[in-house]
Amino acid sequence: MPTHTAASSSISLFDQRVLTDPYPTYAALRTTGPAVHLEEHGVWAVPGYAEVQTVLKDPGTFSSTGGVALTEQANTGFLADSVVTLDGEEHTRLRKILARRIGPRAISTLREELSARARHLVAEHTKGGSFDAVALSRQMVCDTIGRLVGLAETDHTTLLAGTFDVFDPDNDRLRQALPEAAAMRAALERAISRDAVDPGSLASTAYAAADRGRLTEAEAVRLVCDYAAASVDTTVLGLAETIARLAQDPVQWTRLRRDPDRAEAAFHEALRLDAPIQGRGRIVTRTTDLGGVRIEAGEQLWLLYGSTGRDERKWTRADSYDLARPFVERHLALGGGTHQCPGVSLALMQARCLLRALAHRCTHLELAGAPVRAVHNTVRGYSSVPVAVETSPYAGDATAPGVTVRRPR
Repeated sequence: MPTHTAASSSISLFDQRVLTDPYPTYAALRTTGPAVHLEEHGVWAVPGYAEVQTVLKDPGTFSSTGGVALTEQANTGFLADSVVTLDGEEHTRLRKILARRIGPRAISTLREELSARARHLVAEHTKGGSFDAVALSRQMVCDTIGRLVGLAETDHTTLLAGTFDVFDPDNDRLRQALPEAAAMRAALERAISRDAVDPGSLASTAYAAADRGRLTEAEAVRLVCDYAAASVDTTVLGLAETIARLAQDPVQWTRLRRDPDRAEAAFHEALRLDAPIQGRGRIVTRTTDLGGVRIEAGEQLWLLYGSTGRDERKWTRADSYDLARPFVERHLALGGGTHQCPGVSLALMQARCLLRALAHRCTHLELAGAPVRAVHNTVRGYSSVPVAVETSPYAGDATAPGVTVRRPR
């Protein structure tokens, strides 16, 4: 039975000032109620950790179908039949096709290859004494995803671009994003044709499943496209955020250098503080009670992943960055339940390899200038993070023996 009076707010989540720093707005919403009706957007904002977790664990009541984006145009157009919009048996059927190839056991076999790639990229990017954390992260992630998917393109960073603005409300960003996303999808579909992909890749696995009748060829193409597109920006932005945090916090950077096994914790903590995907929608299939607020069937929720990571009821010193934070992996920045990001194991492995390579090579890390924030409606991250470094003469790679590359002053 409802125990909270339904609250409403005139807050616009997508106002420029809110997008620049959404966290005071999130804090206000958490204080207002477990679910707050946003008058401007016609949806219920869900800002608290416990309530978002409840929604993610109950796809029967809170469905992705027809409601992950804020416009019907996106839900019934570009995103129609995407894995992210399916629930139940259809969702399970498609997720199973690639599950064994991208699960923890399979990804663990890539550790040596990814470690070597990370060491090479870190050496190349830091040899001048400074680097852009976004550029380093994007090259690492796009190369990894491109090779895993089976793309023959030499420049994976061009082909694998994010499409998250298609989840936006009906505004200029959405109108610009839809044709760009459609063009990227078309280019990606051409790149993963049967004749183009590498044997043993995820794309070849999907085509083999189609040959066995487990899915249609069109579903195989869309499945691989969904995985490739969704696996890039969340990891790139999360890695860049992690490096930016470490560059601003000598205590945490020293902690990582002394104990490189904290690399995954460093990544998780950055995701908790600044979720790359700030929000995602759900449709209520039957009238229900959420945190004591009555929500009618057919209404839409907007799950504020970005808010859940700062919820003081869940996290002690919620606004601080701490590699020793207990159970930080329980954040919701990568979703949860049946719709948890399928690429989580690969994302964590890339973070582990890249951050360990940085900790091994760089004795000192600091910002070389102000990071540049990329403003999107539902995605949060940087377009550039300039970092200055001092490198170890004992790193055993591109730096000549006995030479320390000094950071610019």
